[in-house]
Amino acid sequence: MKVLLVIFYTLVVTIIYSEGIMTLPSDETMGPAANSNISIPMVPIIPASPNEKVDENEEVWILEKISTVMMESRVNVVVPLEIISDIEIKAMVIDDQKLDIPFEIEMNKEPERKDYYGLKYSEKEFDLDNDGNIDTRIYSPKYINKKVVDDNILSIDGSKITKEGLHRKRVYITVEVKDGK
Repeated sequence: MKVLLVIFYTLVVTIIYSEGIMTLPSDETMGPAANSNISIPMVPIIPASPNEKVDENEEVWILEKISTVMMESRVNVVVPLEIISDIEIKAMVIDDQKLDIPFEIEMNKEPERKDYYGLKYSEKEFDLDNDGNIDTRIYSPKYINKKVVDDNILSIDGSKITKEGLHRKRVYITVEVKDGK
């Protein structure tokens, strides 16, 4: 903490001393370069005084040298596994027809661990026409082991659908982490 205060104090003193105190020589002392359009950058001077700092514990800190420190930091960022595809399935069921509709789910990246992530559906078995009979099921692999999961099947049993018409159902899918590890 005390080292940081000394560095901060040094920076503040350097900024104060570099603002307007340093002057450029006049045109007479510059010689022939004064008439050309050459600009000389202002360089902050090292503070001559004060080089002592007294903190709240009455300890005296003496500034011995000023140095510039270049630091590099590296951060390990973990991007979570996410579903990036939207799935919309439209199907027409006629009479007692049974349909098995395959669909794909695309992830944002390949999972780094095998047999660790799974798909969790808000509903895997549901009643599409709201008559009390389960007529639609979703079958999906237990684990996600590749970027595109293409072994998913939506199975509709037309013999259990009693109401005619257009039926819609929204199912939410999330990525689930295996328990215990």
